[in-house]
Amino acid sequence: MSLDGQVAQTAIVCTFPMPVGTRFEWHHHHEHQLAWAPEGVLVVRTHAGSYVLPPTRALWIPAGMSHETGASGAAVLRSVYIRTGDCPIAWDSPTPVEVSPLLRELIPHLEDDSPTPEQRLRAEALLFDLLAPLAVATIDIRLPTDERASRVAEALLADPGDGRTLHAWGHQVGASSRTLARAFVSETGLSFGRWRTLARLQAALLELAEGRPVGVVATRVGYRTPSAFVAAFRAHIGVTPGRYFDAATPTPRTRSAPL
Repeated sequence: MSLDGQVAQTAIVCTFPMPVGTRFEWHHHHEHQLAWAPEGVLVVRTHAGSYVLPPTRALWIPAGMSHETGASGAAVLRSVYIRTGDCPIAWDSPTPVEVSPLLRELIPHLEDDSPTPEQRLRAEALLFDLLAPLAVATIDIRLPTDERASRVAEALLADPGDGRTLHAWGHQVGASSRTLARAFVSETGLSFGRWRTLARLQAALLELAEGRPVGVVATRVGYRTPSAFVAAFRAHIGVTPGRYFDAATPTPRTRSAPL
């Protein structure tokens, strides 16, 4: 029971409008969080990877895990905060979940204070039953710490379609191509070419989540042909761009206790 005599809620829903440019810097919660955007596209970054979340997908963030939440444009963040002591789910890493039509209606229902305690308990039990993890690939790239290489990386994140060679970049930032190449390998673990490919694919996920056609996305992120983009995407992600947001595979759930 809570202090006011009401049945304590296991799941609390809060809604946060996110105008363009809104970003919740690195932080963590004492509760588990289910982050979902009924409007717009969320981008959640954790130390385990980055996650692009259209309205059909949410992210389970375990209690205590540091993360940063932003959006590719204007969005609405609807967060479900779940008390750890009463939670039957034992996921200890960020876990994408599918937002089915039923779950999409259930989350705002849990934000409403009108249900009776018994109705709320049933709704919360249904919430946990609807959370099905998805097996999806993520893309995570680090910035080099070398000031000149970092300038190159930041420019490519801002414009992933920029096709300049490392030699051309070197002229702009005042370093040899060899120096920049060494910085990317030693500080990110990736060659410059591989780093740029992942930066392009990361940008492509945002474009795809917003519903842009594959051919348009390919051009915007620097590929000469859609087929070249599809090949690169499939090589890293495992599915074609057109299927990434609708072909994820549910994986078995692990619970700490039966519902």
